[in-house]
Amino acid sequence: MSTAIVVGGASGIGWASAQALAADGYHVVVADVNLEGARNRAAELGEPHRGEFVDVADEDSVAALFTQTGPVEAVVSCAGFSTLGLVVDLPVDQFRAVIDVCLTGAFLVAKHAGRHLVAGGSLVSISSLNARQPAVGMAAYCSAKAGLSMLTQVAALEWAPHGIRVNAVAPGFVHTPLTEGAALVPGVVEEYVENTPLGRAGTPEDVAEAVLFLTKAAWLTGEVLDLNGGAHMKRYPDIIGHVTKLASS
Repeated sequence: MSTAIVVGGASGIGWASAQALAADGYHVVVADVNLEGARNRAAELGEPHRGEFVDVADEDSVAALFTQTGPVEAVVSCAGFSTLGLVVDLPVDQFRAVIDVCLTGAFLVAKHAGRHLVAGGSLVSISSLNARQPAVGMAAYCSAKAGLSMLTQVAALEWAPHGIRVNAVAPGFVHTPLTEGAALVPGVVEEYVENTPLGRAGTPEDVAEAVLFLTKAAWLTGEVLDLNGGAHMKRYPDIIGHVTKLASS
């Protein structure tokens, strides 16, 4: 049985990806900083799937996850979070915290995945529409995801001689625990949908379908797949503007 590790697999896009991989026949290791959540998700999947702890900001933790798992056929890197604040106001520790998880953490997952993926294996990272579309108040997240897109291409070049493919999915606004705070702000989702040609926000299952495709696409590497209903052709919602309006009402 092929093995897949889903980092950040206890919720949202990671959980949907874990379900999709399990349904496709993978033995899935659900890895998350929330160990209880990871174990509960693995229990939902049933044997032989398992839940493990990983903190992507700690290289020893990432290394231990891959060492104890051994050779793998697929890795999905989903860990991430965001913060909100104008460049002139954002505390540097908040900027660094986002970079540590969304970019450095993704690098650490890639570094150790690259040592354990077998020939024909695949790393799929979750980037974002914000890798290419700027958003006021989201300097840290936009910078991290733009960096992740380039990291994806560099790793793809380096690992191609070993038969390992490296790709990313760059979703638009998807309803997950990560985005539920923004979704509660009046006008944010509505503005996103207005600027999405296909007329809706995404679901974790939408992204999981793309992740599963990228694990199978044997002649595709170095791709950052826009998955946003066409929103990359328009503009991003003014989240901080809606938050400011709400705070002053």
